[in-house]
Amino acid sequence: QVQLVESGGGLVQAGGSLRLSCAASGRTFSSYAMGWFRQAPGKEREFVAVISWSGGSTKYADAVKGRFTISRDNAKNTVYLQMNSPKPEDTAVYYCAASSRRYSSGSYSHLDYGFWGQGTQVTVSS
Repeated sequence: QVQLVESGGGLVQAGGSLRLSCAASGRTFSSYAMGWFRQAPGKEREFVAVISWSGGSTKYADAVKGRFTISRDNAKNTVYLQMNSPKPEDTAVYYCAASSRRYSSGSYSHLDYGFWGQGTQVTVSS
């Protein structure tokens, strides 16, 4: 079993910055791709970013490309999402997730993730 705990959410002004963290425990963190997803009220959960198990590959949703950066520190079993220049439309609950398969480069589909955190609220004010 794996446990994921997000932190770092809160209220931020548009154009500011915020860093989300996701601490993992329970299995070999460094063997699995890690993703961030988000869900706004009344909307479906959507892909934000993913980083491969090695950290050598990243993918981003078009909506956040160039503004958000995903990274990981395998020594600390932690994955991060640096949010720069957030916009009001980035307001959502952000979830981190661990891939179901080892040594994956990462997937855009939430179906490929077997473990999820409880989510952290991010609110961007205009």
